[in-house]
Amino acid sequence: MAKPASIKIRLNSTADTGFFYVTKKNARTMTEKMVVKKYDPIVRKHVEFKEGKIK
Repeated sequence: MAKPASIKIRLNSTADTGFFYVTKKNARTMTEKMVVKKYDPIVRKHVEFKEGKIK
């Protein structure tokens, strides 16, 4: 069987609050680690979220 094109990833906050988002990305077209600026409700600011593995 073929591997699926999209995989689930975890976006961890760089503000070290422990807050994270779970999203999907296409592993074939986006081979580098994903970095997105999103809202962190714990610090109440927009911060960078970096890709990590789902445990």
